[in-house]
Order: sequence, then structure tokens, then C-alpha cells
Amino acid sequence: MPTKIEKDSITGTNTTGHEWDGLKELNTPLPKWWLYVFYATIAFSIVWMAIYPSLPVTGARGLSGWTARGAIGPALEAEKAAREPMLAKLRAATPAQIAADPEMRAFALAGGRIAFANNCAGCHGAGGQGAPGGFPSLADDDWLYGGSFDAIQHTIRHGVRNGESDEARGVAMPRFQADGLLKAEQVADTAEYVLSLTGRATDAAAAQRGGQVFAENCVSCHGEKGEGNRDMGAPRLNDQVWLYGGDKASLMRSIGWSRAGVMPSWGGRLDPATVNMLTVYVHALGGGE
Repeated sequence: MPTKIEKDSITGTNTTGHEWDGLKELNTPLPKWWLYVFYATIAFSIVWMAIYPSLPVTGARGLSGWTARGAIGPALEAEKAAREPMLAKLRAATPAQIAADPEMRAFALAGGRIAFANNCAGCHGAGGQGAPGGFPSLADDDWLYGGSFDAIQHTIRHGVRNGESDEARGVAMPRFQADGLLKAEQVADTAEYVLSLTGRATDAAAAQRGGQVFAENCVSCHGEKGEGNRDMGAPRLNDQVWLYGGDKASLMRSIGWSRAGVMPSWGGRLDPATVNMLTVYVHALGGGE
């Protein structure tokens, strides 16, 4: 690769002296004004890095001591102070009283929506529609423990089968097949009987046998007609709302090995005002009683 510098005969521009397979490179440097601006940005960035948080040698704070967290702190405190009078009213009131007061209700619905998105939507869905696998819908009128203000508040505050609160909801359902309480064929017959409660049984003889098993083992929680029991959190079996699936295979899995959904106790995690706002918000989703 020759390095002889010469003037290009066509453009009149000096070459760099580089040549590749007969192709010569013209020496056309960047304009000086562009280079000066480029060098200035480098100098500016070095000064900026030293002043503001970026380099470990300055303790990740910068020579100015400024941080985004520190800058927003006073604004957050001011916002908290502005909201405190209303939050105090929400703490002192019951959810029913909050819902009856237009000003408090509007504040609670707005705050409850944010609290729900931050804490509840991961399981119950952004709109409270629930999800397969044991996450109940909060937007219908089918409630495991009741949809009144007091019932919703209790469930939020204490949770379900979490081992955190002595007042947590939920009674464990026996694992009838896994623990040897029923044989596999009895579980299948019972599932057929449960299907018959909504007119979906395909084996009348099995459903009849399952009815006897149901009467001996399931009535005390789920009721004689599968109407459920809110005090125990035993779901209705005579409707079309299912947490874990209403087909025969899913029912046999539920009967034989049980289900035991868990919900955290939010009373120890959230401010009482937030619990009240969540109560009002959930009640307003469409299925509150």
C-alpha cells in the first residue's frame, strides 16, 4: 500500500497517500468549527461528570452534592403534608361513611385505584377481573367471604391463609384422595355429582353415588345444594364461577388434592387510610354488596 501523497487530478484535493487496489483516499478533514464544537462537548461532559452524580471517586454524588432523590424529597414531603388532612379523615371514617361523602369518596376512588395497581393488580388483574389459578374476580357479585364494605375491609386487612394474621380468612379443605379419605373412584363420582349441580353430569349413576359421598363429606362446608359458606370461604358449586376450573378433571384435582390460595395480610403493610381507600375502590368495581 503506497503512502505517497499527491494531488487528485479530478478534484484537486490532496490524497492521504493510501491506495487500495488502485483506489486512492482523499484527504478531506472535518471543518474546524465542527471539531471545535466536538472538543467543547468533551470538555463540557468532563465538567458535568465531576459536578453531578456519575463517578465513584466523588462518592456517586458529584462535587455539588446534588442527587435526584434529594431534590425530590422536599416535593414529596410537601405533597404528603397537603394530603394528610384528607388521609386523617379517611383513617377516622368507616368505608361506608367514606362512600357516602362525595369528597371523601372521590379521593378514595382515586387513591384506591393507584393502591390497587401497585399492590393487587398482579393477582386480581388491572380491572379486578381475576385470573385462572385461584385469583378471584372482584368485579362480579360472586364473593367467597362477602362483598359488603366490612367484609371486603376484613379480607384486605387480614388476608387469606397467610399465617400472618390470626384473623386471616380461610379454612383448609381436606385432601380427600391424597390423605386416603376417599378412593379415586369416589372422587370421580363426587366430581360427577358436582357437575350435576349445574346440569353438566354425563353419568347419572356416578352422580347418584357421588351425591352420597358429597352428603357425608362436603355438605358441612359447601351446603346441601352446593350454595357455599361465606363464613368458611367455601365457594358455591352450583353456579358457573370457578377459581380453578369447572371441568371434571379440575374438579377431581380440587377434591383429591385440595386447593389453598393465599393472600397477604395488607393491614400490616399499608396505612389504614390506604386500606379504607382500597375497600371503597374494590366495592365500586361492580360487585360490591
